[in-house]
Amino acid sequence: MIVLAKGDVVLPDRVLSEGTIIIDAGRIAAIETGAVDPGRATTIDASDCYIVPGFIDVHVHGVEGYDTLDGGESVAEIASRLPRYGVTAFCPTTVACPPKELRGFLNQVRDSRVAAVSGRARVLPAHLESNFISPDFCGAQPASCLRVPGATASEGDFSARDILDTIAASRPDVGIVTVAPELTGGLDLVASLVASGHRVSLGHSGADYDTAIAAIEAGARHATHLFNRMTPLTHRAPGLVGAVLSREEVAAELICDGYHVHPAMCRMAIAAKGAQSVMAITDGTGASGLPIGSAARLGGRRIEARSEAAFLEDGTLAGSVLTMDRAFRTIVTRFGSSIVEAATMCSTTPARELGLTGFGVIAVGAVADLVVLDRGFRVMKTFIGGEQVGSLNTSSPAPV
Repeated sequence: MIVLAKGDVVLPDRVLSEGTIIIDAGRIAAIETGAVDPGRATTIDASDCYIVPGFIDVHVHGVEGYDTLDGGESVAEIASRLPRYGVTAFCPTTVACPPKELRGFLNQVRDSRVAAVSGRARVLPAHLESNFISPDFCGAQPASCLRVPGATASEGDFSARDILDTIAASRPDVGIVTVAPELTGGLDLVASLVASGHRVSLGHSGADYDTAIAAIEAGARHATHLFNRMTPLTHRAPGLVGAVLSREEVAAELICDGYHVHPAMCRMAIAAKGAQSVMAITDGTGASGLPIGSAARLGGRRIEARSEAAFLEDGTLAGSVLTMDRAFRTIVTRFGSSIVEAATMCSTTPARELGLTGFGVIAVGAVADLVVLDRGFRVMKTFIGGEQVGSLNTSSPAPV
């Protein structure tokens, strides 16, 4: 039994000042105020700190020099490093890649999910940013790996069917699939993936409003990094962004670094959809957590860590250098959201959208995946299933 004492506990609807959380058998047994007799429990002083639900990142490619497509045990290495940033569960995310690399990655995801290891963030089913996105909006994705869902012939070394067969062979390990619905066969692919139990996300797309709405009607319930790599929102042509903002059933990812999306636009999206329909993500890469100027990889391509984000050698924006603790801080300090709203976007909404019952919330009976943050929103301790696995993250200083 563990007692987290005298912290400001961030509940779903309020902050409980000087609250105490009692953890027993990996779950939250009680939430108290005032003095608590710890008995034989280990007591941890959380005074002058916030206690929030563990962060759940549904879109992260890597961290600290590791990329999900590096091979070997890259997924496990990422899982071992994310808790220091407050992440207790994550969807390992890939860029478009050939079937062989995809199979190797999904095997890693399966192994990490089946044999969870103490001290690592929980590995959730993968997010495939996928081969089925628009070449006009692919950004740093390798155009040579993109395929048209409705194509019947092979293109290059592999076909669309080869990718779909790879997904079919690993269905339990594939959670989210990003799709550009305007591609030939795109709407049929949305419906097929949804029928097979996957969560379809709309993104890297030039879809107009009507096509986006058709994809939502076909079952898409997710939007990949809203605003980025999609047609812009205008008052006569709202496009994919307008469709996502106007439909309650769709939850939107938002890269919360203040660079990928201007803080004013982030505030607008949060106001339009509510924190309950926005998922804070990092879109983090192997450059995340590294010093500025460091080199890393994204799907085998060299990227550089800059102060704003990660970039390919030709200057193309290639994901972020963000970590979830910094995302939480940015939501509060730059977007003007409350601490409760920040916890909702970083934890509660992702858990609910992924169907993770008992996660992403501080409540009696919930799984004790928790983060202790100091007043500067730096990670002091991380708990996964009641076990302390993370401590002060000195690489993530408080804002000045």
